[in-house]
Amino acid sequence: MSTAPSISIDLAAFWRDPYPTLKMLRNEAPIAFVPELGATLFTRRDDIYVYEKMIEVFSSHQPQGLMNKLMGHNLMRKDGAAHMAERAAIFPSVSPKTVRTHWTDVFQGHADRILDAVAPQGRADLFKEVALPISGECLKSLTGLTNISYADMDAWSQGMIDGIANYVGDPAVEARCNAATSGIDAAIDDMSPVLRKTPDRSLLGVMLQTDMPMESIRANVKLAISGGQNEPRDMIAGAVWALLTHPEQKRRVLDGEATWMQVFEEYARWMAPIGMSPRRAAKRHAIGDIVIEPEDRIFFMFGAANRDEAHFADPDIFDVGRDTQKSIAFGAGPHFCAGAFASRAMVADVALPTIFSRLSDLRLDVDAEPVRFGGWAFRGPLNMPARWSV
Repeated sequence: MSTAPSISIDLAAFWRDPYPTLKMLRNEAPIAFVPELGATLFTRRDDIYVYEKMIEVFSSHQPQGLMNKLMGHNLMRKDGAAHMAERAAIFPSVSPKTVRTHWTDVFQGHADRILDAVAPQGRADLFKEVALPISGECLKSLTGLTNISYADMDAWSQGMIDGIANYVGDPAVEARCNAATSGIDAAIDDMSPVLRKTPDRSLLGVMLQTDMPMESIRANVKLAISGGQNEPRDMIAGAVWALLTHPEQKRRVLDGEATWMQVFEEYARWMAPIGMSPRRAAKRHAIGDIVIEPEDRIFFMFGAANRDEAHFADPDIFDVGRDTQKSIAFGAGPHFCAGAFASRAMVADVALPTIFSRLSDLRLDVDAEPVRFGGWAFRGPLNMPARWSV
């Protein structure tokens, strides 16, 4: 175990709102062992920016990690040449050019169809009835699993997310994760013959045209689903909520003083839908007086880094005009999120402008239950009741 200061936290409070605890750690013990998580947390932006690149010490390869055990050995849990080979294999599907010339139109079609159905209602839970299906339908197309429902996509994503964050070993959580991965395997088995015969630009379609082993293809599709559903879903609903609760920021966007991409980047910094990335200490390493021992579990806390006062003035404030260049919402090293371009297109180019253009006088439904947020490794709204004029 590392010699970092041991700091206990309230896990329930941390799940409800991690930011006060992360601020305390960042200021008092920026490298700290948290016994409730069994991990050493890094909370300062500059530390994470440097050490995430030191893959010889802080390795993504975690043979005994929950992700490997439950989802298979995907590219996110590989380093060096093995990681880069699989990253290169999926690049034709998620490159900036492919996103711009192909996926953006596909995403727009899904958003238009979903809002065609919802707009006449005048009220809805935007999380469940807009953000979730938009993200799910877009991810069906992007992964190639067009043979499932968006509800299955969301449930399987959540099952895997819960499973790989199941550090307390809850057997019911593990069972739901196993059911999710089995469902994905069955969907892959159904679609593989179709996409081998008629390849497309989906992740499954592209990977099937390479010599990647089938077990790696399965693992990488599961990886795309585990993060590719919840992150855009939570970004869409969360960014809408942020604008509705910050009317001056909304006015700046609608008046053209700020762009939808600025909304995306600032929300990703401020609320960090992906708040943590785990690593395994591959060898002994000293950082000042702190010694990291081999096999120590390391958590790089992106959510803390993106509110680091050393780089962001008034970091707890949502400001669409902020310079977000120092943000590491998608990572900083060789494991920078491969789906970042697709996520930006789905949320900033399609979902947000379409929602605000189609739902006139959009506002929170004050007569319904309040909007609730939860999570620290993955964080987002749990509901979002809203009204608009029809």
